[in-house]
Amino acid sequence: MIFGNKGIQIKTGNLILRLPKYDDFESWLDLRTVSREFLEVWEPKRSGDFFRRSAFNNRVKWAMDSFKKKQAAHFFIFNESDKLLGSITIDNIRRSPSESGTIGYWLGEAYTKKGYMTEALKNVIYYSFEDLKLSRLEAATLPENNASRRLLEGAGFKYEGVGQSYLQINGRWRNHILYGLLSSGRRGQVSI
Repeated sequence: MIFGNKGIQIKTGNLILRLPKYDDFESWLDLRTVSREFLEVWEPKRSGDFFRRSAFNNRVKWAMDSFKKKQAAHFFIFNESDKLLGSITIDNIRRSPSESGTIGYWLGEAYTKKGYMTEALKNVIYYSFEDLKLSRLEAATLPENNASRRLLEGAGFKYEGVGQSYLQINGRWRNHILYGLLSSGRRGQVSI
């Protein structure tokens, strides 16, 4: 892991995870455009503004500010050839007494089912527990998103229930399967 003035970079076996930069816009726009139909069934409905440079720049600024304030860590996922594959975020970081955060992620359609997100998620879990000192991670996925459910369960997340009308996805309120993962230090520990 490399920390610098502008954030963090996590190098894994095959990937580089880092905060987004303003000059990532073209790569991000290309990836989101070619994967638009694939992603829209799993995500909130996107307005036309979502794809504009100004909105992207606002999200980059949010990512940098949130990272500095330790409220979120938003990583772009790159392969060894510096090709943008997707994104993974630890958001809604809540401190004492919760010490928890929420994981969200997406990959461009061409990069699914290749193990990239498994590798990214495992490293972000490690970062969350070891560096951010969180003790709990949460995630939610649509019931029919079997790939996402396998990803979370394979990484050790446990089923916790169903969130009724949990998020608006593609313009509709949808139920989500809720998952949680505890750090090894939190399991069974009594606070005094």
